[in-house]
Amino acid sequence: MSDEVEVKKSAQKIREGIVISDSMTDTVVVAVIERVRHPRYRKTVQRTKKLYAHDSKFEARVGDTVRLEETRPLSKLKRWRVVEIVERAR
Repeated sequence: MSDEVEVKKSAQKIREGIVISDSMTDTVVVAVIERVRHPRYRKTVQRTKKLYAHDSKFEARVGDTVRLEETRPLSKLKRWRVVEIVERAR
């Protein structure tokens, strides 16, 4: 046994996206853009996914860039939680 401390890596996924709706109570809708290469044509393609995230402090507004963390199911569609606001909308 060595004296080194093992650092346990977080099992939750982390995503970053832009808030596209904040009209619900405690919930924001975040558009996460993923860039992937097309398997046949090798061109870079953007894929957008809408994620529903829990925002209990009502801090996130439309246009803000936020960081999300995966969590247990909070409702029918909500599986993410707002961890921090990376950049405010201008």
